Amino acid sequence: MIARLLILVARAWQWGPSAVLPPSCRYHPSCSAYAIEAIQRYGALKGGWLAARRILRCHPWGGSGIDPVP
Repeated sequence: MIARLLILVARAWQWGPSAVLPPSCRYHPSCSAYAIEAIQRYGALKGGWLAARRILRCHPWGGSGIDPVP
């Protein structure tokens, strides 16, 4: 139930602000796609933790490039 809610939040981001704003993602896949895959694979707790860590790494001094879900 919580996993579905978290996935819905990520999808809402993909369909809403992300669709309107210019592309600026530093990683591939995007943070929202990463979050959805992590939550589907590991569940709400671990997948949410992985997604949160990824979002916190997404800043000008962070990394970039291909970063798949472990």
